[in-house]
Amino acid sequence: MTAPTTRWPGVPDGEVLQSPGRPLPEAESGDRAWSERLAEAVDAVYAPDAVFAVSQHGRRTLRCGGTAPPPAVPRPELRYELGSATKPFTALVLAQLIRCGLLTGGEPAVTCLRADRAPGASPVTLAHLITHTAGLPALPADFLVRTLPARRTNPYARYSGPRVVDAFLRHRPRHRPGTRWHYSNFGVAVLGHAVAAATRTAWEELLAEHVLGPLVLGSTGTRPGGPGSDAVGHGKDGRTPVPPFDAGGFQAAGAVRATPHDLLTFLEAHLDPLGAPPTEALLSMRTPVLRRGLDHRHVHTTGWFRHPTDRGPMYFHSGATLGQQAFLGFRPDTGTALVALCTRRFRARDPFVATAYSLLAQG
Repeated sequence: MTAPTTRWPGVPDGEVLQSPGRPLPEAESGDRAWSERLAEAVDAVYAPDAVFAVSQHGRRTLRCGGTAPPPAVPRPELRYELGSATKPFTALVLAQLIRCGLLTGGEPAVTCLRADRAPGASPVTLAHLITHTAGLPALPADFLVRTLPARRTNPYARYSGPRVVDAFLRHRPRHRPGTRWHYSNFGVAVLGHAVAAATRTAWEELLAEHVLGPLVLGSTGTRPGGPGSDAVGHGKDGRTPVPPFDAGGFQAAGAVRATPHDLLTFLEAHLDPLGAPPTEALLSMRTPVLRRGLDHRHVHTTGWFRHPTDRGPMYFHSGATLGQQAFLGFRPDTGTALVALCTRRFRARDPFVATAYSLLAQG
């Protein structure tokens, strides 16, 4: 998942807050200029499998390739691991629960998880958790020790949901919630468990009911499917296959996997909220919730990083697992949605995020 491995241009960790269609076949998808740019991006990534896909005003263009021979199942039909690019999905679940009146976002996480705890035991709310302002570290303090035997294979799988909750209940934040931003897989994982406890519904079921179902994302899920359904990740060398990612107790922070076309559908709903079922929740996903840094340069919404362009803001999130990387973004000003996926673990001077970011910024 991101934070430990990927960086966005100009987004440092830990700063004091200044304030709180059926897809068209590739040959019919149009725009030759986009097609050429996407093909160049695929080549630049240099991964066993790479997919770059764009939707502009509903017209889709997709290019794929890679250093490995084409898989038996066409790359656009495979599901790819999103890692931390799962977080916009989780944010949309929370937004929809708030719009439905089931939650407010101001609930103390500790009382959601343990009804016997007094609300004053911890002031961390659900809103703090989704906005990375809860004062939590990127990972629990004992994460590396408990997962060391699986560090190179599937460390998150060794850290269960109950351990995530227990680590949160034992943690004492160094900073008052709401005063500092620090990217935290730990915090969003806790959010998933708190929301599930508050609604008495498993997080996977909430995801299916409030996002996957309404947006008709039939090729999106949280667990590996049968043979040939999921892309195979690779290590830093680009040759060694790695096991499918298991998020363990961090499902809300990094478990989603999806096909390129499902991801475009997800982003198109953000571009045209009035045409999608959870309209108000989707609209709320664009609203800035905090600004930080010099001149409030860095803007965050509930589920997205937001950066300025010459014509309007762009919204994006990237993610990584031990063998794959993902980038999702959209620009309302140009009606553009971008999906980038590859099956090579992040490495020093990796061009993947920079390539995808540049495509969206120029789009």
